[in-house]
Amino acid sequence: FPQGCNPLAQTGRSKLQNQRAALNQQILKAVRMRTGAENLLKVATNPKVREQVRLELSFVNSDLQMLKEELEGLNISVGVYQNTEEAFTIPLIPLGLKETKDVDFSVVLKDFILEHYSEDGYLYEDEIADLMDLRQACRTPSRDEAGVELLMTYFIQLGFVESRFFPPTRQMGLLFTWYDSLTGVPVSQQNLLLEKASVLFNTGALYTQIGTRCDRQTQAGLENAIDAFQRAAGVLNYLKETFTHTPSYDMSPAMLSVLVKMMLAQAQESVFEKISLPGIRNEFFMLVKVAQEAAKVGEVYQQLHAAMSQVPVKENIPYSWASLACVKGHHYAALAHYFTAILLIDHQVKPGTDLDHQEKCLSQLYDRMPEGLTPLATLKNDQQRRQLGKSHLRRAMTHHEESVREASLCKKLRSIEVLQKVLCAAQERSRLTYAQHQEDDDLLNLIDAPSVVAKTEQEVDIILPQFSKLTVTDFFQKLGPLSVFSANKRWTPPRSIRFTAEEGDLGFTLRGNAPVQVHFLDPYCSASVAGAREGDYIVSIQLVDCKWLTVSEVMKLLKSFGEDEIEMKVVSLLDSTSSVHNKSATYSVGMQKTYSMICLAIDDDDKTDKTKKISKKLSFLSWGTNKNRQKSASTLCLPSVGVARPQVKKKLPSPFSLLNSDSSLY
Repeated sequence: FPQGCNPLAQTGRSKLQNQRAALNQQILKAVRMRTGAENLLKVATNPKVREQVRLELSFVNSDLQMLKEELEGLNISVGVYQNTEEAFTIPLIPLGLKETKDVDFSVVLKDFILEHYSEDGYLYEDEIADLMDLRQACRTPSRDEAGVELLMTYFIQLGFVESRFFPPTRQMGLLFTWYDSLTGVPVSQQNLLLEKASVLFNTGALYTQIGTRCDRQTQAGLENAIDAFQRAAGVLNYLKETFTHTPSYDMSPAMLSVLVKMMLAQAQESVFEKISLPGIRNEFFMLVKVAQEAAKVGEVYQQLHAAMSQVPVKENIPYSWASLACVKGHHYAALAHYFTAILLIDHQVKPGTDLDHQEKCLSQLYDRMPEGLTPLATLKNDQQRRQLGKSHLRRAMTHHEESVREASLCKKLRSIEVLQKVLCAAQERSRLTYAQHQEDDDLLNLIDAPSVVAKTEQEVDIILPQFSKLTVTDFFQKLGPLSVFSANKRWTPPRSIRFTAEEGDLGFTLRGNAPVQVHFLDPYCSASVAGAREGDYIVSIQLVDCKWLTVSEVMKLLKSFGEDEIEMKVVSLLDSTSSVHNKSATYSVGMQKTYSMICLAIDDDDKTDKTKKISKKLSFLSWGTNKNRQKSASTLCLPSVGVARPQVKKKLPSPFSLLNSDSSLY
């Protein structure tokens, strides 16, 4: 699988992500202090103590507010994610990646492999290390299709892991911790669904970063931006509909609905830029088209701002995002009125003009014409056209003034220089155009300009993630076909059946795809006498793994031994209600380090000879992407067979040795 980017590269994006990780730790510390102070306030009875606690609580709340504002500053640091080319365009908003803590799968998975699959977990150390390396790489994905593929590969791999190792009836003792990308508050669960949902969120966030990075000065770049934002909306919408009870607020249904609207609004804005890129000709039909496209963008941003202003979203959405949505709503509404004014003021009826077509377009530009005006009469009457055009210019200036005012009220938006330049340039253009045609009696004669009907030639929509197009190999396929060898099914321990084929007759037939089952068993044949039963699954023959072999392949293998003795291992499915081994897991929710201990009694004689191992967690800020080949000992023990496993200490490679040298994408 592809590796993540070099996390130590000093790029703008990596610096922001490192700042986000550090802020998350500070927020976690402040939240714990606030919780402790609130608990102390509940139980304290001494007035002086209560007064002191209230004072400390006010300080902690102030610190939390400041940290939240710092995190909002990172979320509105749009300049880092934009294309490096100098462009006179309004920045687009990307989503930051969620941060997480390290997770050590080795002990828990080895235990489960021994208990559930009756295989030695040490045989799967490479597969477990691959899984942990893949997770580590997903923390620093490259900002391109390879990064998206990396995240989706891990998401699909988690589906295999969930089916193999996570029974629906119990917790496995693995604690997954992810930080809210908007508030920085950590969420910890023993549920793999939190891991899958967070990876999906980061996939959508990565698409937004790809969209903002596209070169919006080229046709191809704008098309890629439109596609990226539609795919981001599709991933986030899939997350909203599939994972409905995620505890993290940035993945709540209400917040995800707003984020989907924001991505589609930015895609619609890119559509307008694509139409305007070749240049806007001062031609009637072209101006009608551009005016309606601008009205469409303004409409979706006004709807987005209204959604961001609703409870409970407005409590956690960055204020700068809501302000920018309001600014863009007024800005594009102003552009719609400006282009409508130009087509009316500069229009001239020339010989050969298709008046019928122009009349139809003008009538479709409004929901209804101003009182006393008709489309055809307005086109033919120069005075009426100029008066209506100047009315649109006045309304355009009103929207421009509102957009500039909203931008000035937000501290974060005031610091975005290119935004201020674009807004002021558009306002000045409308003001100069109105000044050229202004007359003394305009205040008395001008009517209220009607709103421009929003219309687009390219309606944007969500593009759902296509997981089926990605080929992912199950790391743990050696355990057998997932249809049989999964966590929600149980079997007897493998039984060894020693038998011979009498005169070439095995005494049974085979059926099914991999794994193959024993069928039509002769009760007097040597296999039946040795303990074989109908319905048994054949897992190995003479130490040859048969879990993935077909009927013809297994039959060919059996007949190759002739009349020699054959050793065949089989398992039988147990009833789903059969009792399972008792497990106990202890963990510390919300703590920076998590310790898990899982114990299993193998038989009555060995109950007093249990072993236990504590898995040491790596630091949260350990960003290494190299292979983690620590030999974590399983807490379960195979019955003694007289062979001692040597204690091998393996030194970890340098964290710099296997880093991807191409860090320009991160």
